[in-house]
Amino acid sequence: MSVSDLTTGRLVLRPWTVAEVTAVLGGERRTHWADDFPSEGDRVIAGFIAESDGTALGEFGQRQLVEKATGLVVGAIGLFWPPAGGVVEFGYGVVASRRGRGYATEATRALVAFALTAPGVESVVAKVELSNPASVRVLENAGLSHLDGDARTATFGTAVRA
Repeated sequence: MSVSDLTTGRLVLRPWTVAEVTAVLGGERRTHWADDFPSEGDRVIAGFIAESDGTALGEFGQRQLVEKATGLVVGAIGLFWPPAGGVVEFGYGVVASRRGRGYATEATRALVAFALTAPGVESVVAKVELSNPASVRVLENAGLSHLDGDARTATFGTAVRA
């Protein structure tokens, strides 16, 4: 099965490859990575992909954020597939050198719209630490609503489709 890229105005959301996962986990540097990629979060995602049953590399899995202007990988975003009870969670990260440019919001909008076309998905959610106000703003700016939470974390998501 061929997994297609998702594109936005400034980004390509490209599926991870086995070679990219291996390079990240092995500490290898690739010329098409931003200087500060991979971040710690990207290494965690590479480990998650390596330990998955293959769905993390599928159509509804994890993707790298590629900056169109430079062709460099500047972060990652992805769905934690499969959905449970019609709800699929996602996560994202952008390397420090590219933060503040709206990339996370742009990628989130694209991924959420894509996820809502997937079979069995009625809602898309992300959990965020309240101590990370920039991430809260990303989710709000992407059009997600605050659904629930506690003193430390919040869950943002889409309305459940009827």
